[in-house]
Amino acid sequence: MQPETVGPSPRRLGIIGGSGLYDLPGLTETRWVAVDTPWGAPSDEIFLGRLGEAELAFLPRHGRGHRIPPSDVNYRANIAALKSLGVTDVLSLSAVGGLRADLPPGTFVIVDQFIDRTTQRAKSFFGTGLVAHVSMAHPVCPRLGDHVARALGGGTTPWARGGTYVAMEGPQFGTLAESALYRAWNCSVVGMTNLPEAYLAREAEICYCSVSMVTDFDCWHPGHDAVTVDAVIQVLLSNAEHARTLVSTLASRIAADASAPSCACRHALTSALITAPAARDPAMVERLKAVAARVL
Repeated sequence: MQPETVGPSPRRLGIIGGSGLYDLPGLTETRWVAVDTPWGAPSDEIFLGRLGEAELAFLPRHGRGHRIPPSDVNYRANIAALKSLGVTDVLSLSAVGGLRADLPPGTFVIVDQFIDRTTQRAKSFFGTGLVAHVSMAHPVCPRLGDHVARALGGGTTPWARGGTYVAMEGPQFGTLAESALYRAWNCSVVGMTNLPEAYLAREAEICYCSVSMVTDFDCWHPGHDAVTVDAVIQVLLSNAEHARTLVSTLASRIAADASAPSCACRHALTSALITAPAARDPAMVERLKAVAARVL
């Protein structure tokens, strides 16, 4: 199938998460589009639509039907595909295990830091021929975080602002010793998908906000062994409904945010390229125009 040509929107919110997030009341002008990128195909076609004045793009991170395990997700293609469709802001929604007693199942956590324990994933668009070092000191967009906090603050979903997400390789869940280690590091949640996703969004100069939806306590908790699959599924279903409500509330806020173009995330590459222009590989430059045309 040939990719559909879609002109960039002045501001488009991308939502990365599970299948079904796009089942929103009032969503119009909907269609699936196939997108190719210099890094291959994304996890699935991307579902485009309009909610009022807001332009939305939904990407099932694992593909429809959850076909792709965390380490095999083509994160570079996912972010590049969203960039090519004019996505300027990304809301990342993901299921996680809770590492703190005050973040029980059903809580939405607006994380603001990450610890990377993954080892098998391509983590940058840049490489030999064109090197860049992008700051990740503050890896999520505080402006988007403010919008999410206001949206959650007006609803009934339990939520918390701030926390560290430790990204593990998977697909196996962690050991008890690992869970204890992450708690000793003062991590809030553990998951398998937000890295390198957050790194790549920053390199593509896309504002990125992660909302971690706690489905269960990780294995550190004394009651963990009593948790049933049915109970986790019930939390997943409830979280998905709350996530759709969040997207609906957030969309109009993002569309109306006049401060977005001046956000620091949109200029992350300004001082990041280190390879001298004369030494840059022309093929690498051509490839990187998909995500870094502003500075190339």
